[in-house]
Amino acid sequence: MEPKRVTLAQVAELAGVSVMTASYTYNRPDRVSEKARSKVLAAAAALGYAGPDPSARSLRRGSTRTLGVVLGEHLSYAFDDPEAVSFLAGVADVCAGHGYGVTILPISGAADDVARIRDAAVDGFVIWTTYDDDPVLAAVRAMRRPAVVHGGPAVRGMGLVSIDNRAAAAAVGALAFAGAARPAVLSLPLSRERTSTITAGADIAEASFPVTRDRLVGYRRAAEGAGFAWSEVTVAVCARNDAAEAERLAATLLASAEPPDAIAAMSDQQAAGVLRAARAAARAVPGDLAVTGWDDAAVAADLGLTTVAQSLRDQGAACAHAVLGREPASRTAPWSIVRRSSTRA
Repeated sequence: MEPKRVTLAQVAELAGVSVMTASYTYNRPDRVSEKARSKVLAAAAALGYAGPDPSARSLRRGSTRTLGVVLGEHLSYAFDDPEAVSFLAGVADVCAGHGYGVTILPISGAADDVARIRDAAVDGFVIWTTYDDDPVLAAVRAMRRPAVVHGGPAVRGMGLVSIDNRAAAAAVGALAFAGAARPAVLSLPLSRERTSTITAGADIAEASFPVTRDRLVGYRRAAEGAGFAWSEVTVAVCARNDAAEAERLAATLLASAEPPDAIAAMSDQQAAGVLRAARAAARAVPGDLAVTGWDDAAVAADLGLTTVAQSLRDQGAACAHAVLGREPASRTAPWSIVRRSSTRA
């Protein structure tokens, strides 16, 4: 059995002072004489008292000085995915500057997701992109603490920080599909089920992830602007933002009877997988296959990818500032197109 926790009352009794004096020793030392303070600390050391319970102290002051980041992925994603790392670094920058900590709350669709939110000892929430009807959103609202969603969906009573994904996808899609005869899209997951599939003219209304849905709308605009019906555009859906899975799907597309000659990917990680598949299939980029990415990660510059540039670090910082009440709760973040050698002139 674990030993019982030593109480402040026991420390006060051994030191021969009041409980209030013992409490002030830890919480308001300026109100305690040096002699009394020495007695309390000596008694604490003798009894093995480590100090006031941090949880109780947080309850008294009504603040934990911690922000919770609700991550709709497994915990390892926060450390493996370069863009998640960048976003979290932005949150951490702001928290560090204001004396706050960060708690990552991984949400994977498990039965205890909502309980994890309810039990979180945090002052506010930053929610990584999720799907429309995620029960975690209702759980966060019920907590009545400041909350901001990154990417989407838009939720009443919460802030939203995102770029205009439709406009960005239309712009980069126009470069991907220029001069193409068989355009394709490599998509992020459509729904929480995270089903990997290849289809023609994906039903955009079925996409419950707002970021995926908006990017598909933008790519459709680009395809139609290049003279294609959406039903002519192959859409390969990845279960996760993973270069290896993207490479497998791209290899399948390139081995088909009518392989695409342009692929617009929804991330630079996916685009890197497409380029590996193209090399394996002896397809020249951009002559045989134009490729675009998204995020302008370090790998995009290394590979010469045409891509959408956005700063997820800045967006993470904006989310944290908004939760702390120091900036507007909702904003449209800047983006731009970086044109490199992976698309045709």
